[in-house]
Amino acid sequence: MEMALPVYHISLSPTEYQQLTSNIWSETFVNSTMQMDGKPFPIRLRYRGGHTRGYPKKSFEIRTASRTYHFNAEYDDPSLLRNALSFRFFESIRVPAPSTQHCVLYLNGQLLGVYLRIEGVKSFFFRQRKIPVRSIFYAVNDHAGFTINSDTSSTSTDLLSGYSLIRGKDVDRTRLRNFIQQLNTKSKLELFRFLQSRVDTDNYLRWLSGAVLTGNFDGFHQNYTWYEKIKSGKYGILPWDYEGTWGRNCYGTRVDPNLVRIQGYNRLTGRLLAFRSFRQQYKKLMRQHLMNAFTEKRIMPLVHRLHNEIREDVNKDPYMKWPMDVFAGEPERIREYVVKRREYLSEKLRQL
Repeated sequence: MEMALPVYHISLSPTEYQQLTSNIWSETFVNSTMQMDGKPFPIRLRYRGGHTRGYPKKSFEIRTASRTYHFNAEYDDPSLLRNALSFRFFESIRVPAPSTQHCVLYLNGQLLGVYLRIEGVKSFFFRQRKIPVRSIFYAVNDHAGFTINSDTSSTSTDLLSGYSLIRGKDVDRTRLRNFIQQLNTKSKLELFRFLQSRVDTDNYLRWLSGAVLTGNFDGFHQNYTWYEKIKSGKYGILPWDYEGTWGRNCYGTRVDPNLVRIQGYNRLTGRLLAFRSFRQQYKKLMRQHLMNAFTEKRIMPLVHRLHNEIREDVNKDPYMKWPMDVFAGEPERIREYVVKRREYLSEKLRQL
């Protein structure tokens, strides 16, 4: 017998409800109460996301006194699993990733359906994992590919137009701007030492292999968290927003399982892989993952467990976009993706 999903009840006063729903694009939080296991506690609440705010089932950002959570509707994903599966996969290859939990959400007594509660990647996230950080940036749009446009002046903030500073000061913006400039302008001789001193290259190459294996086409120029460690002064990276993976894009459309090339994308990736030593390290990691973490044997038990856990409540979800027979077939879609992706990457690995 499967364990029941946690149930959250959100209560909003008529005034707060009006404030929340009158402008779906507002970034302002409203005060509310959330109840779980019969215990109420105060929260602040707002809608989150881009185009998804226009959907009938919307996602939320919820803040308690000490924590931030994202309650994702997973509206476009017929499995409602891809984010959760991706983050667990990244953890299995030793890349920090948000914890997740499927749950059932009610708002003022109305059933909203099955949601994925995702841990916010903020200061608490790093403290829990004993990673002291100086700054945290979110790559919020597709201008976060580490490139310099020819018409961008050295003092322009355009270099950071793809980033939102979550923790840090103006000096941290300057540090990131300088990093991007130097990444693009240093000679190859200088660049190798620069990358070794400013980037946690093991972390980056692990993240790169995860993004390539899961097939997140949008994950190279946005949808990641970029942070600077205090002790080493090196930058690290971790995944964010990974529903467009495992054979479907972020709108739920099935895509070629080999849409994402083995080299990945973005300027930093290209400059790293131009060096044979980093390329060899990446190939070694990719071989290990294809032998161990990225196999049907490792992935499918988790897929089936998560799928079984949410099936009953997905069937009751009033805003489920997809027919239940599509939801039922998603584990097989994911399995097919893993099989084809392994075949493609094993072949391309020999040519890298």
